[in-house]
Amino acid sequence: MSHNPIRPWRNIERRKSRQIRVGNVLVGGDAPIAVQTMTNTPTEDADATIQQILRAAEAGVDIVRVSCPTEESTAAMRAICKASPVPIVADIHFHYKRGIEAAEAGAACLRINPGNIGSHARVKEVVAAARANGCSMRIGVNGGSLERHLLEKYGEPCPDAMVESALDHARILDDLGFHDYKISVKASDMFLTVAAYQLLAEATDAPLHLGITEAGGLRTGTVKSSIGMGALLWAGIGDTIRVSLSADPVEEVKVGYEMLKSLGLRTRGVNIVACPSCARQGFDVISTVEILEKRLAHISEPISLSIIGCVVNGPGEAALTDLGFTGGGKESGKMFVAGRPDHNVSNADMVEHIVKLVEEKAAKMKAQRDAEQVPAE
Repeated sequence: MSHNPIRPWRNIERRKSRQIRVGNVLVGGDAPIAVQTMTNTPTEDADATIQQILRAAEAGVDIVRVSCPTEESTAAMRAICKASPVPIVADIHFHYKRGIEAAEAGAACLRINPGNIGSHARVKEVVAAARANGCSMRIGVNGGSLERHLLEKYGEPCPDAMVESALDHARILDDLGFHDYKISVKASDMFLTVAAYQLLAEATDAPLHLGITEAGGLRTGTVKSSIGMGALLWAGIGDTIRVSLSADPVEEVKVGYEMLKSLGLRTRGVNIVACPSCARQGFDVISTVEILEKRLAHISEPISLSIIGCVVNGPGEAALTDLGFTGGGKESGKMFVAGRPDHNVSNADMVEHIVKLVEEKAAKMKAQRDAEQVPAE
């Protein structure tokens, strides 16, 4: 829950859901909303896949999904799961044996549609393998691949059709006494996706995995995902998220965290508050922010930083952030610490000075957290 007693209009009441486990990551209930991405390397190339997972983990990802379409890919999963610092979700379509192999190889979760993998006996085998290996499951419904009987019933992909599909699949698992699953109802149509999740949120207490599927490239996909998923998250719906971009998986992780940070739902890393700049600016705001984003990408402690071009809004924004720099005259500006004006810094030294202050603050916060043994966000 995002709870602010001083500013109640910022509160988000999370939907009540049951809690499951994806490896060592708790999903649902009062657990933090988990950020997920998916590898796009050939899974058979274990080394390339592991390297991509490690880069996503460095960016802060909580869970990574890996596609397992072939016997060769599930054979590579043993090495991938062993080397991964985060839990792996095996993406399974149609062939039930891939699900069994992935569970035995160390996958923490199977992304599967029970109704798509054949007879009841086959589903039972996959559930048995998941149970024996401590795997949870994700029921993944997609607007582009709904069952034929539902398309005939409803005429086209619609929220009711997607939710009916999800609940049909969930019933199969429930009847087998398997309840460790989360559900997603994704579509590339943002309106369809949001409406389907709103319906599903009322119909089940299962944790929900959010996403706008096939959202597009970095800019288009970020905007579509932010509007659709942002509306749901603001309403308290969603327990894990994946921003689907035609881009590097690391970019998906970054956008996911920025989305959660903007809603006060996660706090990892530096949150930069910056003005769009105008003729009043005392320094080049845009290039400075671009440099600082890169230079501070390694910081995982939650620190707020304001970079404002002039004194119109600078002091006010700095009063609300941990550190702040406000542009002034004579090629220098004012540095704010803990909301108060502290010292002047020249524009030439500004970036290095800010990086140093942020790194020092992060080191102190980490030392304090380690002393108190509090887990990172």
